[in-house]
Amino acid sequence: MAELVLQDLATRYAMKGCHGTTFSMVRFGNVLGSSGSVVPLFRRQIEQGGPITVTHPDITRYFMTIPEAALLVIQAGSMAEGGDVFVLDMGDAVKIVDLAKRMVQLTGLEVKDADHPDGDIEVVFSGLRPGEKLYEELLIGDNVVGTLHPKILRAHEEVLPQEELSALLEELVEAEQSLDSHRACAVLRRGVSGFAHSGDVCDLLPLSRQQHVVLGGGSHDARH
Repeated sequence: MAELVLQDLATRYAMKGCHGTTFSMVRFGNVLGSSGSVVPLFRRQIEQGGPITVTHPDITRYFMTIPEAALLVIQAGSMAEGGDVFVLDMGDAVKIVDLAKRMVQLTGLEVKDADHPDGDIEVVFSGLRPGEKLYEELLIGDNVVGTLHPKILRAHEEVLPQEELSALLEELVEAEQSLDSHRACAVLRRGVSGFAHSGDVCDLLPLSRQQHVVLGGGSHDARH
């Protein structure tokens, strides 16, 4: 949805003859060692003696290093003409459980499992979080072409007419103001071609309110 908004801005700027800003988007997977990366988390869990927590044995993600990601994003931006959607070639997806086991081995320790009950670090599966996918999707459609850079692709995604996008955004704002997460999800389904939400909508606000009531008034942590 954010991409649709930026594409619409690019169209509006072009129609007005504005050339001061070029709007473009770059899609890529996880960046090793960045904020939110599983690598620092696994490292801390190993240092603490385990266990390492992985949500699902089959979950996979794409990875690249910080320097590679930064360089490719800058290079993609230099190719932008306005409203472009670039996709970085992330290589093959990596199984998170394999990454966890490899990190244990690289520290000179042994994974503790059924075959190695005397191992050092156990891998525990905690279950998928609400909205979490087994397989990462960098593309919604299949309409992708190459660019001058072998690791940067250009995706041709559907662009919504301005009137239709404006109506969707207004409805999304109304859903947000009324705290209607199911309506907001329905708007995203209509607006984003190929979007298929899996599982139930996880609305954390009602949950936080319930915790606030249970814990009593004045609990700052319960409200957040």
